[in-house]
Amino acid sequence: MANPPSFHNDHHGHDHAKGHDHAKGHDHDHDHSHVPVVTKDNERKILISFLIIFSFMFVEAVGGYISGSLALLADAGHMLTDAIALGLAYVAFRLGRRAPDGQRTFGYARFEVIAGLVNALTLFGIVGWILYEAMGRLQEPQPVLAGSMFVVALIGMLVNVFVLWFLTRGDSEHVNVKGAVLHVMGDLLGSVGAIVAAVVIWYTDWTPIDPILSVFVSLLILRSAWSLLKGTLHILLEGAPANADSSLISEHLLASVPGIQNVSHIHVWSLTSGRVLATLQVQPIEGVDIRNVVNRVEHELKTKFNIEHPTIGINWEGNASCSLEEAGNATASHAGHSH
Repeated sequence: MANPPSFHNDHHGHDHAKGHDHAKGHDHDHDHSHVPVVTKDNERKILISFLIIFSFMFVEAVGGYISGSLALLADAGHMLTDAIALGLAYVAFRLGRRAPDGQRTFGYARFEVIAGLVNALTLFGIVGWILYEAMGRLQEPQPVLAGSMFVVALIGMLVNVFVLWFLTRGDSEHVNVKGAVLHVMGDLLGSVGAIVAAVVIWYTDWTPIDPILSVFVSLLILRSAWSLLKGTLHILLEGAPANADSSLISEHLLASVPGIQNVSHIHVWSLTSGRVLATLQVQPIEGVDIRNVVNRVEHELKTKFNIEHPTIGINWEGNASCSLEEAGNATASHAGHSH
């Protein structure tokens, strides 16, 4: 992007009633932090949930082995991935609190999104394992101790209900907390499936119900995993939030902010879940108060689109170029398209 004079939204100490102009030598030392605030509550929820899930995983694995239930073994395997995912989430929260440095000016907040991606991929892995084992059980049914299976599955359901309730208190929209919730929901469904299978086997001695319900639960897990994978990849690919599409921003600013005749080179992305940044250029009408225009633009971006850190460049002549868009045009041109 061209390097015109820019106006920058600083949330921690600049007086925007006066504004500041980078073109006039304003000493901007960036003493504010771009690192998202990770609440102690989220950290505590993830850590306690990890300890509970990790502890009961051994109980369920032993119960599944003794009873011969694939549903319990699958749920124990799912609990193992949950424990790993929750551990990664906790580590990501801790790393996300580290201060930015000269090379990582946004800090380490993206570790949270990476942990969410790992959560999604582990869900895909456990689904594959469940399906593989289920096919073998359907071809060669094995005896299952319905009584032991029922008791362990019931305790597992109660544990998962408590962890799910605990995780959804307060902030449950954070990508890491959301990933943990999806894991626990999968565990809960697995426990319910095991309970149903145990009851059917107890009354009918029809053991194929065990792998059949395992497959059903795995398909539900697969749906959740796909949703989480799409969300984390969207953030990692610098995708704009659904409510902050560049065309929506341009239309809104032109309609609501007097004194500008064009908005261009809009780039919006999420640093991590719920923390949105943006850069854009505005072309002012000749003679307007530039500082007032920039303040109005910042206000609209923050209140309408929840963009907490906008950087606004002034496109004085209306012909400033953007290297990102030029690169895209060049690629398209090589492919035979004309822009």
